[in-house]
Amino acid sequence: MLRVAEQYAGTDTGRQRRANEDSLLARSPLFVVADGMGGAQAGEVASRIAVESFQPGLASTEQPERELAELARAANSRIHELSHSNAEHAGMGTTLTAVYVGEQEIAIAHVGDSRAYCLRDGELLRLTDDHSLVDELMRQGRLTPEEAVEHPQRSVITRALGPEGSVEVDTRSFQARPGDLYLLCSDGLTTMLSEQQIAQLLLEHPRLRDAGEALIAAANEAGGRDNITVLLLRLEEVLPGQPAAREHDTIVGAPAVQLPASAHTSSSARARGPRAPRPRPGAPASASPPPRRRRARRAGALLAVLAVLGLLGAAAYLALQSVYFVGTNDRGLVTMYQGVPVLLPGNLALYSSSYVSGVSASSLSATRRATLLNHSLRSEGDAASLIRSLELGQLE
Repeated sequence: MLRVAEQYAGTDTGRQRRANEDSLLARSPLFVVADGMGGAQAGEVASRIAVESFQPGLASTEQPERELAELARAANSRIHELSHSNAEHAGMGTTLTAVYVGEQEIAIAHVGDSRAYCLRDGELLRLTDDHSLVDELMRQGRLTPEEAVEHPQRSVITRALGPEGSVEVDTRSFQARPGDLYLLCSDGLTTMLSEQQIAQLLLEHPRLRDAGEALIAAANEAGGRDNITVLLLRLEEVLPGQPAAREHDTIVGAPAVQLPASAHTSSSARARGPRAPRPRPGAPASASPPPRRRRARRAGALLAVLAVLGLLGAAAYLALQSVYFVGTNDRGLVTMYQGVPVLLPGNLALYSSSYVSGVSASSLSATRRATLLNHSLRSEGDAASLIRSLELGQLE
């Protein structure tokens, strides 16, 4: 069985766009990238709707390809209806690339020219086909890859969510392996960097946070003509006796409360369990239980303490999954985190990144930063609604 061992999610406006129309969802085992299109912030709305449609997750994991396609078609219907009921959103649409990590395979649903890759044994494998004019011409043999790079209509896509009432969704399953590194990205990355450059940066930076930041920085250095979204995930095998799911290893940069080392030490001391009573001076040997019985009692007491701690830990974990807060990542972007803003000794974070917006905290007023980024605990719906309103410019 496979699981996500490490993940990274980041998005950047780029150097030539005024707003970020990309959206992403990184909630293991489901990952989504959407690149919106349309004027007057309509692209932002379309990509956000696409991501929101996937937030509930799959209704069933028995046929993940079919489930992903149904979610994509539901998003298409919502976007299409809104584009026809609101003049400001007329003609809006979005690309979509979604990946679900199963026990042995990953399932992919795809529309548009965002992409999914797998880095395996040093080789970058492309898992999706662009629904774009230049790719259609290349598949027909009427255009070479070199000609496609400079083609004046290279940004024209032939399929997206929203423009039509129905949409064809490409799906496939891919046999996964432990150690696989998967990349989902918008075309703001792939139009700026070649696949060779992408592979090289991934190989040069083993830690996914470093790799993701390097990809975004390189795309901006190359011109940053479009919004850049990068989502990375690495798989590992679940060994016998290990749980099938675990906390994400994504490293986030929001300020967190540091617990004193003494509090951690005290908890560890309590976990050692009670000491065995010492025999009274002068008492006959028969007054104390035999050594084997004393060891059995100590072992039983220790097991009881560990069981209680395990139940408390499970309850705490479930509680952490139900709360969210808003902060900033290490690039200063407003980010929604799942968990509580606490960093334990040893850099053990009790939170993980759930969604990275395209809004820089520096663009907000001091008053707005103070009220928005105060790490107040919120429900998922409240935090998501707050960030959405911020992205749509409804809070300023």
